[in-house]
Amino acid sequence: MRFVWAVVAFVLATLLIGAGIAQRTIFTGPSSQQVELSVEEPASYVLVDGAVLRENPGQQTLLIRDEGDIFAAYGRTADMEAWLSDATYNAITLGDDGSPESALVEPSADSESESGTPEPTPSEDPAAEGDAADEEAADEPGRNPAGSDLWLDSFTEQDQLITDMQLPEGMSVLIAKDGTEPAPADMVVSWPLNTSTPWVGPLITAGGAVLLFGLVMYVLAIRHQRRGRGPRRKGPGALPATEPIGLSVESGDAREELEAKPGNPKSSDPEPADSAPEKSEKTERRALDRRRRLLALPALGIAGLLFAGCSSDSWPQFDEASPTPTPTQTVITPENQKPPAVTESQASRILQEISSTLEKADEEMDLDLAGTRLEGLALDARSTDYELRASIDDRPLPVTIPTEQVEVLLPQATDTWPRTVLTLSKSKSDETVPPVILTMTQADPWSNYKVTDIAEMQASTEIPELAPAWLGTSMITENAAAFLSLAPDEIAPAFADVVDSGEDSEYYDAFDPVTIELAESIQASRDTVTQALVDNGAAETSEATFDMVPSDEPPVAMATLDSGAIVAVSMSDSEKITPTSSDAVIRFGDNLDAKTLTGVEEASKGVDTTYGLQLFFSVPAQGSTEQIRLLAVHQDLLDVKVIK
Repeated sequence: MRFVWAVVAFVLATLLIGAGIAQRTIFTGPSSQQVELSVEEPASYVLVDGAVLRENPGQQTLLIRDEGDIFAAYGRTADMEAWLSDATYNAITLGDDGSPESALVEPSADSESESGTPEPTPSEDPAAEGDAADEEAADEPGRNPAGSDLWLDSFTEQDQLITDMQLPEGMSVLIAKDGTEPAPADMVVSWPLNTSTPWVGPLITAGGAVLLFGLVMYVLAIRHQRRGRGPRRKGPGALPATEPIGLSVESGDAREELEAKPGNPKSSDPEPADSAPEKSEKTERRALDRRRRLLALPALGIAGLLFAGCSSDSWPQFDEASPTPTPTQTVITPENQKPPAVTESQASRILQEISSTLEKADEEMDLDLAGTRLEGLALDARSTDYELRASIDDRPLPVTIPTEQVEVLLPQATDTWPRTVLTLSKSKSDETVPPVILTMTQADPWSNYKVTDIAEMQASTEIPELAPAWLGTSMITENAAAFLSLAPDEIAPAFADVVDSGEDSEYYDAFDPVTIELAESIQASRDTVTQALVDNGAAETSEATFDMVPSDEPPVAMATLDSGAIVAVSMSDSEKITPTSSDAVIRFGDNLDAKTLTGVEEASKGVDTTYGLQLFFSVPAQGSTEQIRLLAVHQDLLDVKVIK
């Protein structure tokens, strides 16, 4: 019966282990589902709607093949359509039957006029007009999508590009080469399929257990069979000991009498010798024990190999841990809320590109390159610095923007242009580098972000309560300015009045002590210039006048969560020294900056030195008891002119 159980166990173990192995081999289906994307007519760009990639659940893998450079980027669908509004491109969308459909999209007349493309003039000869249009289209270069700040992320590879994405709703993918060549036509989207086999582990485990049971039954059956054969016959016994042959021959009677004596060892019968059969039986038992161990070892080895090949997806998952919710601040999203201009990762990438571009421009003193990332007062300051460093060897480079830790403070929530983002950038490795707060603006879909205002902030400065970066904020308009304690366009004149009038200014109590300290330091520097004229004996022949006014750049005001605003303003601080006597002249002495910028060493009618101030304020809401707080300040030399 034990043999029967062993055979049944072997058969059942074979079936169980075979079923488990079959699930991981011959019964395993494809690991992914693929869909090919095709276009009917070639174009420089292909826009794949995000719905095509979200047709199936799971991570989306995009495979693109073509010769040469291949570019792919993903971003908001509305932003990509705006970027392509003046170009011809193929749009791949999801059809009614769930399959991808391709359509060629031509630029509209409105987009062409908005992008600056001149409208065609009527022609009497349609054929000539068509030939001229073809020649113009052939001569017009395409726009390379690489390097645009509009994309959330982009990828560039040679001949083959593979990228994994998880695009949410409202996102799309742009595929191109360099904007002039036709976009790649070999595109495949794939999604992973669930190939987990949760019963492989249990089946192989059960098969191993049944196999071990069968081996035990087999060994017991053999042992029982051997024991059931009954006692074995004994051997013929040992031969009698050989007696030495005597030298004398005795008679037969004497030998019989001698053999019959009681003391003679030959007189007793020979005892049976059973040592050989006992040794044989012990030997067989040892062999049987060895066979048992040899049979058990393969079973354990097979089970170990099978278990080693079972991964976590080969077992049922009964205790998957659910994520523990983390309490966060509740923020009510307004109806029809627009998306933020940038994401945190996008802003970090943009700021890194701005910083690297400015570093290269500063080293090469390339104002055109700096102009691709700066504008307004920040660009004017760079222009003056490059002119000075071209003549003054030991003049240090401008301070770079730290990019080790970038925080998006306030991205503008909008789907139109221009767009503005307020960011804070810090250095982790060097504590001596102060945090930098700046605003950067994108004028249109085809332009990159440019820094308009930038200033250093003290580490102890407290940022007001802001909306989360994923929500964004709005720009303060003239109508909303009435809800602030001071309108954005009134802050710069109010600060200038505090500098000029001190405690007599009507705005003196509106600013915090840090702002008052800055105003007093500016007034102290003015007093130093005036005192220098007295010390040099030039007070009777010359005079100094000062004037601080807002710059031509409008203030940038972005709403905070407490109904206040962060306002960035730019100011121009002018210092004029003019002679009061016709015989007096203004000599520059050791002032290398004045000599370099004017090209002379003295001025008969006077000199006008202009400094630029960039300031960031936290303005409270109307009716608040808080004061206007200074967040950051930066000063640059803008120009030195000879008065004519």
